[in-house]
Amino acid sequence: MEPPELYVRQNPMPNAYTLAITGHKPFIVIHTSLLELLTLPELQAVIAHELGHLKCDHGLWLTIANVLASGTVSLLPLISGTVEDALLRWLRAAELTCDRAALLVAQDPTVVIGALMKLAGGSPMFAHELSVDAFLQQARSYDEVTTSSMLGWYLRNAQTRALSHPLPVMRAREIDRWAQGAQYKGLLARSRQLSSNGSSMAGSGSSSSREVNIPIQ
Repeated sequence: MEPPELYVRQNPMPNAYTLAITGHKPFIVIHTSLLELLTLPELQAVIAHELGHLKCDHGLWLTIANVLASGTVSLLPLISGTVEDALLRWLRAAELTCDRAALLVAQDPTVVIGALMKLAGGSPMFAHELSVDAFLQQARSYDEVTTSSMLGWYLRNAQTRALSHPLPVMRAREIDRWAQGAQYKGLLARSRQLSSNGSSMAGSGSSSSREVNIPIQ
Protein backbone atom coordinates (compact mmCIF):
# COMPACT_ATOMS: atom_id res chain seq x y z
CA MET A 1 0.00 0.00 0.00
CA GLU A 2 1.35 3.40 -0.99
CA PRO A 3 1.72 5.73 2.02
CA PRO A 4 -0.97 8.43 2.06
CA GLU A 5 -0.28 12.11 2.52
CA LEU A 6 -0.58 13.51 6.04
CA TYR A 7 -1.95 16.93 6.94
CA VAL A 8 -2.33 18.77 10.22
CA ARG A 9 -5.39 21.01 10.57
CA GLN A 10 -5.91 23.74 13.16
CA ASN A 11 -9.02 22.64 15.03
CA PRO A 12 -10.00 22.66 18.74
CA MET A 13 -11.89 19.35 18.46
CA PRO A 14 -9.57 16.30 18.82
CA ASN A 15 -10.04 14.19 15.72
CA ALA A 16 -8.35 12.42 12.82
CA TYR A 17 -9.88 11.19 9.60
CA THR A 18 -9.07 9.68 6.23
CA LEU A 19 -10.32 10.78 2.81
CA ALA A 20 -9.91 8.60 -0.26
CA ILE A 21 -11.30 9.54 -3.65
CA THR A 22 -10.89 7.35 -6.72
CA GLY A 23 -8.10 8.63 -8.93
CA HIS A 24 -6.52 10.73 -6.20
CA LYS A 25 -3.93 9.96 -3.57
CA PRO A 26 -5.62 9.36 -0.20
CA PHE A 27 -4.71 11.52 2.77
CA ILE A 28 -5.02 11.58 6.54
CA VAL A 29 -5.87 14.71 8.50
CA ILE A 30 -4.98 15.15 12.18
CA HIS A 31 -6.28 18.06 14.22
CA THR A 32 -3.82 20.13 16.24
CA SER A 33 -5.83 19.52 19.42
CA LEU A 34 -5.28 15.77 19.02
CA LEU A 35 -1.53 16.31 18.77
CA GLU A 36 -1.67 18.24 22.04
CA LEU A 37 -3.78 15.63 23.81
CA LEU A 38 -2.15 12.29 22.99
CA THR A 39 1.24 10.76 23.68
CA LEU A 40 3.46 9.68 20.79
CA PRO A 41 2.50 5.98 21.10
CA GLU A 42 -1.18 6.98 21.16
CA LEU A 43 -0.71 9.14 18.06
CA GLN A 44 0.97 6.20 16.35
CA ALA A 45 -2.08 4.09 17.20
CA VAL A 46 -4.39 6.76 15.74
CA ILE A 47 -2.42 6.84 12.49
CA ALA A 48 -2.47 3.03 12.41
CA HIS A 49 -6.25 3.18 12.79
CA GLU A 50 -6.52 5.52 9.81
CA LEU A 51 -4.16 3.36 7.74
CA GLY A 52 -6.41 0.43 8.60
CA HIS A 53 -9.24 2.18 6.76
CA LEU A 54 -7.07 2.40 3.65
CA LYS A 55 -5.75 -1.14 3.97
CA CYS A 56 -9.33 -2.44 4.19
CA ASP A 57 -10.52 -0.28 1.27
CA HIS A 58 -13.03 1.63 3.37
CA GLY A 59 -12.29 4.75 1.34
CA LEU A 60 -15.53 5.42 -0.57
CA TRP A 61 -18.03 4.89 2.25
CA LEU A 62 -15.72 6.50 4.79
CA THR A 63 -15.42 9.60 2.62
CA ILE A 64 -19.21 9.78 2.35
CA ALA A 65 -19.46 9.49 6.12
CA ASN A 66 -16.91 12.25 6.67
CA VAL A 67 -18.73 14.56 4.25
CA LEU A 68 -22.02 13.91 6.01
CA ALA A 69 -20.40 14.43 9.40
CA SER A 70 -19.03 17.79 8.29
CA GLY A 71 -22.58 19.07 7.81
CA THR A 72 -21.79 20.55 4.40
CA VAL A 73 -23.92 18.01 2.51
CA SER A 74 -26.97 16.05 3.57
CA LEU A 75 -27.95 12.94 1.64
CA LEU A 76 -30.10 11.45 4.38
CA PRO A 77 -33.43 12.82 3.06
CA LEU A 78 -32.71 11.03 -0.22
CA ILE A 79 -32.23 7.56 1.23
CA SER A 80 -34.52 5.30 3.20
CA GLY A 81 -34.22 4.71 6.91
CA THR A 82 -33.25 1.10 6.25
CA VAL A 83 -30.35 2.10 4.00
CA GLU A 84 -29.25 4.75 6.48
CA ASP A 85 -29.27 2.25 9.36
CA ALA A 86 -27.28 -0.26 7.31
CA LEU A 87 -24.69 2.36 6.36
CA LEU A 88 -24.25 3.49 9.95
CA ARG A 89 -23.94 -0.11 11.18
CA TRP A 90 -21.25 -0.72 8.56
CA LEU A 91 -19.41 2.45 9.59
CA ARG A 92 -19.43 1.44 13.26
CA ALA A 93 -18.13 -2.02 12.37
CA ALA A 94 -15.40 -0.45 10.21
CA GLU A 95 -14.25 1.63 13.18
CA LEU A 96 -13.94 -1.48 15.34
CA THR A 97 -11.94 -3.19 12.60
CA CYS A 98 -9.50 -0.29 12.46
CA ASP A 99 -9.19 -0.18 16.24
CA ARG A 100 -7.82 -3.69 15.83
CA ALA A 101 -5.37 -2.39 13.25
CA ALA A 102 -4.24 0.18 15.82
CA LEU A 103 -3.71 -2.56 18.39
CA LEU A 104 -1.70 -4.67 15.95
CA VAL A 105 0.69 -1.74 15.53
CA ALA A 106 0.77 -0.57 19.15
CA GLN A 107 0.84 -4.15 20.50
CA ASP A 108 -0.33 -2.74 23.83
CA PRO A 109 -4.07 -2.46 24.54
CA THR A 110 -3.51 0.25 27.15
CA VAL A 111 -2.16 2.55 24.41
CA VAL A 112 -5.26 2.17 22.22
CA ILE A 113 -7.63 2.34 25.19
CA GLY A 114 -5.77 5.39 26.50
CA ALA A 115 -6.34 7.21 23.22
CA LEU A 116 -10.05 6.30 23.30
CA MET A 117 -10.29 7.46 26.91
CA LYS A 118 -8.85 10.86 26.06
CA LEU A 119 -11.16 11.21 23.06
CA ALA A 120 -14.09 10.48 25.38
CA GLY A 121 -13.27 13.25 27.83
CA GLY A 122 -9.63 14.14 28.15
CA SER A 123 -7.86 17.47 28.14
CA PRO A 124 -4.15 18.29 27.86
CA MET A 125 -4.20 19.84 31.34
CA PHE A 126 -5.55 16.74 33.11
CA ALA A 127 -4.48 13.96 30.74
CA HIS A 128 -1.78 12.77 33.15
CA GLU A 129 -4.42 12.23 35.86
CA LEU A 130 -6.63 9.94 33.77
CA SER A 131 -6.64 6.21 34.57
CA VAL A 132 -6.84 3.62 31.83
CA ASP A 133 -7.74 0.97 34.43
CA ALA A 134 -10.68 3.04 35.70
CA PHE A 135 -11.90 3.73 32.16
CA LEU A 136 -11.63 0.05 31.29
CA GLN A 137 -13.61 -0.84 34.40
CA GLN A 138 -16.30 1.58 33.25
CA ALA A 139 -16.25 -0.09 29.84
CA ARG A 140 -16.72 -3.53 31.36
CA SER A 141 -19.51 -2.28 33.60
CA TYR A 142 -21.26 -0.61 30.66
CA ASP A 143 -21.00 -3.82 28.66
CA GLU A 144 -22.42 -5.86 31.53
CA VAL A 145 -25.35 -3.51 32.14
CA THR A 146 -26.30 -3.23 28.46
CA THR A 147 -26.12 -6.96 27.74
CA SER A 148 -27.67 -8.40 30.91
CA SER A 149 -31.26 -7.42 30.13
CA MET A 150 -33.52 -6.65 27.20
CA LEU A 151 -34.01 -3.11 28.50
CA GLY A 152 -30.23 -2.54 28.60
CA TRP A 153 -29.87 -3.88 25.07
CA TYR A 154 -32.65 -1.62 23.83
CA LEU A 155 -31.21 1.48 25.50
CA ARG A 156 -27.74 0.83 24.09
CA ASN A 157 -29.08 0.43 20.57
CA ALA A 158 -31.24 3.53 20.90
CA GLN A 159 -28.18 5.44 22.09
CA THR A 160 -25.87 4.31 19.28
CA ARG A 161 -28.24 3.79 16.35
CA ALA A 162 -27.65 7.22 14.78
CA LEU A 163 -23.89 7.29 15.41
CA SER A 164 -21.20 6.71 12.77
CA HIS A 165 -18.74 5.69 15.52
CA PRO A 166 -19.34 3.37 18.46
CA LEU A 167 -19.11 5.04 21.85
CA PRO A 168 -15.47 5.19 23.04
CA VAL A 169 -16.36 3.10 26.08
CA MET A 170 -17.72 0.36 23.79
CA ARG A 171 -14.65 0.54 21.56
CA ALA A 172 -12.43 0.18 24.63
CA ARG A 173 -14.35 -2.91 25.72
CA GLU A 174 -14.03 -4.48 22.27
CA ILE A 175 -10.27 -3.87 22.21
CA ASP A 176 -9.93 -5.27 25.72
CA ARG A 177 -11.82 -8.39 24.69
CA TRP A 178 -9.96 -8.89 21.38
CA ALA A 179 -6.54 -8.37 23.00
CA GLN A 180 -7.21 -11.39 25.20
CA GLY A 181 -8.34 -13.60 22.35
CA ALA A 182 -6.59 -16.26 20.30
CA GLN A 183 -6.90 -14.39 16.99
CA TYR A 184 -4.88 -11.37 18.17
CA LYS A 185 -2.25 -13.53 19.85
CA GLY A 186 -1.98 -15.69 16.75
CA LEU A 187 -1.44 -12.67 14.50
CA LEU A 188 1.30 -11.36 16.78
CA ALA A 189 3.00 -14.74 16.85
CA ARG A 190 2.85 -14.94 13.06
CA SER A 191 4.30 -11.44 12.70
CA ARG A 192 7.16 -12.20 15.08
CA GLN A 193 7.91 -15.44 13.25
CA LEU A 194 8.05 -13.63 9.90
CA SER A 195 10.26 -10.93 11.40
CA SER A 196 12.55 -13.54 12.88
CA ASN A 197 12.85 -15.34 9.55
CA GLY A 198 13.58 -12.05 7.81
CA SER A 199 16.30 -11.22 10.35
CA SER A 200 17.85 -14.65 9.86
CA MET A 201 17.98 -14.15 6.10
CA ALA A 202 19.58 -10.74 6.53
CA GLY A 203 22.10 -12.13 8.95
CA SER A 204 23.09 -14.89 6.54
CA GLY A 205 24.06 -12.28 3.93
CA SER A 206 21.03 -12.67 1.68
CA SER A 207 20.39 -9.63 -0.46
CA SER A 208 16.69 -10.32 -0.76
CA SER A 209 14.22 -8.23 1.21
CA ARG A 210 10.84 -9.14 2.61
CA GLU A 211 7.83 -7.11 3.55
CA VAL A 212 6.06 -8.30 6.66
CA ASN A 213 2.29 -7.83 6.54
CA ILE A 214 -0.12 -8.47 9.37
CA PRO A 215 -3.55 -9.24 7.89
CA ILE A 216 -6.31 -6.97 9.20
CA GLN A 217 -9.69 -8.62 9.58
